[in-house]
Amino acid sequence: MRGPAGASSPPAETSEMAKSFLPERIRNFSIIAHIDHGKSTLADRFLEITGAVDGRKRKAQQLDSMDLERERGITIKASAVSLTHMVDGEEYLLNLIDTPGHVDFAYEVEKSLQACEGALLLIDAAQGIQAQTVANAMLAMELDMTIIPVFNKVDLPHARPEEIEEELENTLLLDRESALRCSAKTGQGVEDIIRHIVTDIPAPQGNPNAPLQALVFDAKYDDYRGIVVYLRIVNGTLRKGDVTRMIGAGANYEAVEIGKFMPDPVPHSTLSVGEVGYFISNIKKLEDVNVGDTMTVAKGEMAKPLSGYREPKPMVWCGIYPVSSGDFENLRDALNQLKLNDSSIIFEPESSDALGFGFRCGFLGLLHMEIVQERLERESGVDVVQTAPSVPYRIVLNDGTLKDIHSPGSLPDPVYFTEIQEPIVTTHILVPTENIGAIMGLCSERRGRFLRQEHLSANRVMLTWDLPLAEIIYDFYDKLKSGTKGYGTMNFDEPRFMAANLVKLRILVSAVEADALSVICHADACQRRGRAVLKVLCKEIPRHQFEVALQAAVGGKIMARENIRALSKNVTAKCYGGDITRKKKLLAKQKEGKKRMKSIGAVEVPQKAFLAVLSTEE
Repeated sequence: MRGPAGASSPPAETSEMAKSFLPERIRNFSIIAHIDHGKSTLADRFLEITGAVDGRKRKAQQLDSMDLERERGITIKASAVSLTHMVDGEEYLLNLIDTPGHVDFAYEVEKSLQACEGALLLIDAAQGIQAQTVANAMLAMELDMTIIPVFNKVDLPHARPEEIEEELENTLLLDRESALRCSAKTGQGVEDIIRHIVTDIPAPQGNPNAPLQALVFDAKYDDYRGIVVYLRIVNGTLRKGDVTRMIGAGANYEAVEIGKFMPDPVPHSTLSVGEVGYFISNIKKLEDVNVGDTMTVAKGEMAKPLSGYREPKPMVWCGIYPVSSGDFENLRDALNQLKLNDSSIIFEPESSDALGFGFRCGFLGLLHMEIVQERLERESGVDVVQTAPSVPYRIVLNDGTLKDIHSPGSLPDPVYFTEIQEPIVTTHILVPTENIGAIMGLCSERRGRFLRQEHLSANRVMLTWDLPLAEIIYDFYDKLKSGTKGYGTMNFDEPRFMAANLVKLRILVSAVEADALSVICHADACQRRGRAVLKVLCKEIPRHQFEVALQAAVGGKIMARENIRALSKNVTAKCYGGDITRKKKLLAKQKEGKKRMKSIGAVEVPQKAFLAVLSTEE
């Protein structure tokens, strides 16, 4: 059966699966865990046990529908699926939302949890509680959700569930008796998990006779059917043909098709309290659908808007420019469509002397930035160039007002502000006890401030440091993995701004500033960084008929300089014999010509030179 864009779906009245359930027979739950702890595999077992997928169509990571997810082996987007299963002679509707585990996609997890009443906290029985396990568990606790701890991979020979029970009590203050054990790979214990989902997670609360009130928790664009909206019904009932209103956007749309993902889209005639499904109305205006908006009826008594979601705060900013200047509008359309599906992207137009017109984009992390670039190129066919990633900064202007800076080029002259503030994050690092010294040294090198040390068990410890965000977004995670032989994990809280000794490092090519290569960095590191950039540019910029000066400057002070030698021609080759003054005359004439050429000649910095600099590590 094809997706919502297909025309081969059975009518709601004749499909056996297209039936409604009373709220007391519905359970909405999510699977949350650290990366690689088995969320997608457990979701596969749920699909298999409930018979949601035909055996002939079954494949690993069934809910990971994007090519990128399969290639990288990670979940990027939360996926919703409705399952039906018999427990103690009663049929239940289980609405499962599988979530990502990487810290960059924590916003997807937060959105998913707000559409659920309970969560399965999946923990690898060999690795134990990791940094993202703690972060996701705290998120669920803040939302006052029912948490069911599940130890996965208990069939592994090096599994240690008894030790992890102790970590569960000490770190998360959860009762060790409530923990379930399973192997998502073999299916061991999965039936017992389904039973506990039904008995432990509360049914959704709501009034089916109240005015329609539905939470828009996701959306995607379909070329044939317009925007497909993902809904969770909080109150009331949505029927096919109803005219609905998006409260935030103020737009009215008729329910042309509604249904549930099982896991393929199945049309239904109604969606009631607690049910999760999709809504299609041939919506073409991207601005009419906002994730976190509330849907209600267009006529009669309208429901109040739901609280929605908090706005995501970008951790990393970079410029994205089309390789071909004629693709600017195509890039704008591609970003708008991607923002519909990933509301954590923020972008605004900007221009660069070197790269032309593009967009300044904000992301939740470097992996998120990398995924967005790949999705842009794959889904829209636009070739793009990225500038160096940077973190947001804040300046205190002379009149005391604060101003956020998202790119080095927008930093004003120092006479206009009194200080620059950089984002500082409280970072929680879980490491084996024998690697404490190496990680302490790494954090000290990155201008960190030690806060505390907590022992989770005999051989695992959590270190908490305050670190500048600029020092950890590049290669800190790689160094952490290297220093702990792969056993270290980290998670960080939202940033706060603190004053620091920061400067703007400008790169000058023949005394002309290359704005795309400017960076804001700590004063102690500016000379080292400037020299590293200049060495790369020396190799990539072709030689000219005149000498090209490359300089790294802070204000009016030159911190580093490299020269690209001029192409030389032997003008005295045909001058043989005679007085030496003939040769001197020819050499002086050549020197004068090069001097005149240098004053009027422009140095063209090739795009591959920008790419070479932007791809280098700090």
